[in-house]
Amino acid sequence: MSAPTGDGAGTADRGTADTGAADRGAADTGAADTGAADTGAADTGTADTGAAGDGAADTGAAINPASGGAPPKKTAAEALRAATLRLRAGGIEGAPTDARILLAHAMDLARDRLTLHLDAPLAPQAATRLETMLQARLARQPVAQIIGHRGFYGRDFRVTPDVLDPRPETETLIEAALAQPFASLLDLGTGSGCILLTLLAERPAARGLGTDISSAALQVARDNAARLGIAHARFQQSNWFETVPGQFDLITANPPYIAADEMTALAPELGWEPRGALTDGGDGLGAYRAICAGAARHLPPAGRLIVEIGPTQSAPVSALFQAAGLADIRVLRDLDGRPRIVTGTATSGQTG
Repeated sequence: MSAPTGDGAGTADRGTADTGAADRGAADTGAADTGAADTGAADTGTADTGAAGDGAADTGAAINPASGGAPPKKTAAEALRAATLRLRAGGIEGAPTDARILLAHAMDLARDRLTLHLDAPLAPQAATRLETMLQARLARQPVAQIIGHRGFYGRDFRVTPDVLDPRPETETLIEAALAQPFASLLDLGTGSGCILLTLLAERPAARGLGTDISSAALQVARDNAARLGIAHARFQQSNWFETVPGQFDLITANPPYIAADEMTALAPELGWEPRGALTDGGDGLGAYRAICAGAARHLPPAGRLIVEIGPTQSAPVSALFQAAGLADIRVLRDLDGRPRIVTGTATSGQTG
């Protein structure tokens, strides 16, 4: 099985990356002329003000004489209410949060600054961008993909359709890796580089190599390394250990672990994911078999292997670690209490 094209997280949580929807997605259907983000009121040509209680859109009763009879621009607060209602009506879980993120991005604001600007009129350009992003989100495109970046362990990572969306669950792997010192690191299936680059940022004296079978994913990782100013990261195209020489104190991986027969039952957002980063096309354990088969050659005595797993895979992955000769095998849980990480340590008697 090929290496994954992005570091992500839990089965139902794995999001996807930026397609530039905010700038080049579906065309706005008139919001640019009225300054309104919500074009759902197609019959009246007016924007939904979020006044769900009266059951009707504003039909133009408030007219600004100074504007030649045109309705006043919608404020950011009104746009936020309307966006939330549209997303909620579209079945989007977490609609209020998504609406705030998209509106802040449309207004070129940091999310924590949005509240300070809610009373301001929404500029036509921002309304157009918001409308495009709302249409993308209603099509179940994940927010991180729409805005093109995602926060992970206190840093911001660029994401694209070629890599998985970094997720909070994967921070459990980061904590496990940082619990012991390491001077050299190999991250298999590096994707966006979020694991490799986070660990190198936290341990600046270490050196690290990120591999991926996807050249497009590797370019995203290189871009993130440059954005974060991490010069001691290297990247190499490889199918797991295929082209990797040498040994490393620490090997990490967040491989595709969803079984093929589970894919159709997952959230619609996963349809935007690179499929090869989600599933091995089999039982979800193929990547772990390949990693465990090659780990002994690339770990010195006391070297560690740490992988992320699906919540039901702790027993079979632990068995693979044991069969590979690893010791001190442990299963770590994420913040939701689900098995998320398996770790193991190389012994002096291992042979490749």
